[in-house]
Amino acid sequence: MSATLGKVLSLGKKSVLKQGSAFFSLSLKSSRRNPICSVGVLQQNFQRHYRSQPTHGIGRYRHLLPPEEPKKRKNHVEMKEIDPGTEHQYGTLNIVLTGYDVSLVEHYACYVHRLCNKLSVNVVESYALPTKTEELVLTGEQDNKLRVDAVLTSHQRVVQIKQLAATFSPIFLEIIQNNLPEGIHLLVKEHTEEDFRIRLKVRPELDELRAKLQ
Repeated sequence: MSATLGKVLSLGKKSVLKQGSAFFSLSLKSSRRNPICSVGVLQQNFQRHYRSQPTHGIGRYRHLLPPEEPKKRKNHVEMKEIDPGTEHQYGTLNIVLTGYDVSLVEHYACYVHRLCNKLSVNVVESYALPTKTEELVLTGEQDNKLRVDAVLTSHQRVVQIKQLAATFSPIFLEIIQNNLPEGIHLLVKEHTEEDFRIRLKVRPELDELRAKLQ
């Protein structure tokens, strides 16, 4: 009886070992096909749920900083102080370039700006003035009717400099004039308050309201 029981137990152990080895081989095959699956687990769809979880403010530091003061909005543009100059150097000067070809005027303004940087001339700013349009009107020979013959559009660029040495100014102006292309008018003048107001948009309604308030 004991001998038969031992044979049965040994057969059961062999079957269990065979099932275990078969299960282990299946798990290895599945793990080789899909590396996401771990050993001893059947192939299944594995999803990383942690990627969809919120961070709950991890790495944020804005709430730890003190609150910033709101920036003050400027009601109007203020004019900068005009440098009157001294005996040995000029004050604020405007190099005004005028022409009908916008690309030519723009390129020459860039050239003057770069030249000032190379020669250590202090450039305050470089800006464009509003475009001006002029109409050429002609009268007929037989009748006195007016007709528009052509429309000319002039463009202006200004390179504003300051603290130009009096001894270096003739050399600087000679270099600019020698390289002046055809079709561009050059004007060097002192910066005034009227030059600043030209850049602003004229609003007569606001001027009337300010006059009434005063």
